[in-house]
Amino acid sequence: MARRAAKAGGSIARSSGVALGEAVFRSLCEALQAGSYRAGDRLREEEVAQRLKVSRTPVREALGRLAARGFVEPAGGRGLIVRNLDISEVLELYAMREIMEGAAARLAAEHASATEIDALRDIEQAFVEASATDAAEMAKDMARFNRAFHEAICRAARNRYLDNASGELQDWIALLGPTTFTVSGRPSTSHGEHQAIIEAIATRNGDRAEQLARAHIREALRCRLKLLQKQ
Repeated sequence: MARRAAKAGGSIARSSGVALGEAVFRSLCEALQAGSYRAGDRLREEEVAQRLKVSRTPVREALGRLAARGFVEPAGGRGLIVRNLDISEVLELYAMREIMEGAAARLAAEHASATEIDALRDIEQAFVEASATDAAEMAKDMARFNRAFHEAICRAARNRYLDNASGELQDWIALLGPTTFTVSGRPSTSHGEHQAIIEAIATRNGDRAEQLARAHIREALRCRLKLLQKQ
């Protein structure tokens, strides 16, 4: 298993009321989202079980669920590896993300409370402040606040099905590796795009909110393709 994977998560809490297999599955999904597991990283039942301090049975169940969703694949009898998406999958992923983020922004313009709009502004301020942090952590911190920004819009949309589907897309995005905030100029352009989306939501302009959100994801795709060309 790659060194990053060893940092992912800790022991599974046994008092949460969540079935152990489900808890392991959630822990692995969170590790994917956090970037602790990347494409090509190896997952072995025994190592995951030792790290999470559980038996191999719930780990086997959780890995089976990840495989069923297509996040991992067999590694020639040596456990499983996190999948590496090909370019066609990346394009399909961003096409769906554009549709869903646009819909979320439109619905948020209809349903977001004043408190939720203020929260979006607070998250965006944290996003900006992250740009002043240590260079080694900047992109990682900005990616975290960016994810929080999009999750907040999705919650404000008041649609549980959209929220669930968006969460799954974020898991897939995590497989793509380095954040697009490592692309020169992307942090500043993304900030401007975020601000415009917030104002469209605040003024209840659903058409504009959707257009801006979709354009924001198209720009993210452009940066993603730049990164892939360097690999």
